[in-house]
Amino acid sequence: MSFDSFADFIAMGGHGFYVWFSYGASMLVVVANVVVVRRSRLRYIRELTDMARRQRNAEAVSHS
Repeated sequence: MSFDSFADFIAMGGHGFYVWFSYGASMLVVVANVVVVRRSRLRYIRELTDMARRQRNAEAVSHS
């Protein structure tokens, strides 16, 4: 594809709104997935850390 100007590129032959909206929606989904995965990972690590701390405390109390 070749366009005469940057404005023609943005307009995409009259389909620009749909094209750029599709790209934007796709990018939003990708970014949302990354954010959700990172938050889940941090929550999981925090839960494991808390569980390990509780287990160490329980073992320390049982050995006293």
